[in-house]
Amino acid sequence: MQIPTKKLINGFEIPVLGFGTWEMGGKYERIENYDESGDIAAIRKIIELGGSCFDTAEKYAKGYSEEILGKALKGYDRKKLFITSKVDVLHMKYDDVINSCKQSLARLQMDYLDLYLLHFPSLNIPIEETMKAMDYLKEQGLIKNIGVCNFNIERLKEAQSKTKNKIVLNQVHYNLIFREPVFAGVLEYCQNNDIFLEAWRPIQQGSLANRGIEILDKMCEKYNKKPSQIAINWLISQKNVITLTKSSNPLHIEDAINSVSWDMTEEDVDLLGKDFPIQLDRSNAVQLK
Repeated sequence: MQIPTKKLINGFEIPVLGFGTWEMGGKYERIENYDESGDIAAIRKIIELGGSCFDTAEKYAKGYSEEILGKALKGYDRKKLFITSKVDVLHMKYDDVINSCKQSLARLQMDYLDLYLLHFPSLNIPIEETMKAMDYLKEQGLIKNIGVCNFNIERLKEAQSKTKNKIVLNQVHYNLIFREPVFAGVLEYCQNNDIFLEAWRPIQQGSLANRGIEILDKMCEKYNKKPSQIAINWLISQKNVITLTKSSNPLHIEDAINSVSWDMTEEDVDLLGKDFPIQLDRSNAVQLK
């Protein structure tokens, strides 16, 4: 199957489900003598099952995750892929942003990125300088679209005011358990301003993949789906929300892809949002800044 897409009013279009590369090759440091074969096989399995959207970052394993993704995608039609990478918060100066993008492209063995994100808001470098570099990259055709990660409303507004281009996406920690984007108003802001909210950790590192939560179990029975599939579908059923997951397990990959080929009713989306028994107003990983 082909994963469905969503489109903004401004024309930007992206698959509702993407796949991440966090911990491929290491976390923040590169693992020496790392066996890439499992990750490469997983990425190719995703494509075989209809996936095309991949997310990486220069920060992941110091660029090694980008290298692995590039190797795995070698030989596939680039025009049929959607590739996102991110510039590290330590590289937000004008020249550093441009150099980081070029280095990411070299590791990926690609000529352009479909989407380039600021991985975190910088507290030291003026956002105007950073966005000027992002505009340059877009003008040069090295990136197609601009986005951010982990931005609150104020920083998102400021970033948008300093670029000639549309900020199309804000990538944040959001799922049935962690609701900071809702409580902080970021979700509503994105929905009202033609911006995608891309939710990472949709099943919260497996916490939403198991039975035992009554309301989730009832949804599983109603739709004949697994808990993880309900959790993912709940996200993409919301206006302007897409999501990003990560797995090297072929069965989990197949489960994820089968999470997006059906529709949850609006009533059930609202019910899960309102009555899910665990709702936390702060991320346990990266808070909005």
